[in-house]
Amino acid sequence: MNVDHGYTVAVEWQGNRGSGTSGYRDYGRQTILRAEGKPDILSSADRAFHGDRDRWNPEDLLIASLSECHLLSYLHAAARAGVVVESYTDEASGTMRQEGDGGRFTEVVLRPRVTISSGDPELAQRLHAEAAAMCFIAASVNFPVRHEPTTTLAG
Repeated sequence: MNVDHGYTVAVEWQGNRGSGTSGYRDYGRQTILRAEGKPDILSSADRAFHGDRDRWNPEDLLIASLSECHLLSYLHAAARAGVVVESYTDEASGTMRQEGDGGRFTEVVLRPRVTISSGDPELAQRLHAEAAAMCFIAASVNFPVRHEPTTTLAG
């Protein structure tokens, strides 16, 4: 069964310093991301591209999306398999290669650290492959998303 889901996000540029985009260094990269019923996200370009380091940038958000999608897919797989997850953290990172005025991500590495209180730790470790296959965001990117998971049995 195919089901389409729709998403709407509003992006508002806040960087007009009075002269618009009259010059490359004459405007700010600050934006606000909005979705109905959700808190605003203050965003900008990466600092390397004249952005505000105190705000989320598109590169951060892409890595966060991949990490959270894997987490949610993993929790689903664990619940179906009878593995009880007590905690889950990730220290995800990505590499983007700038090529002239463009660029692309070359990979993202997820490093989930999972603690389980019930279930087979080896099965819990293998469930990351299932979660990777279920993650909608990872299936939508054209670069590798690698996984370096660690599973610990609580107690």
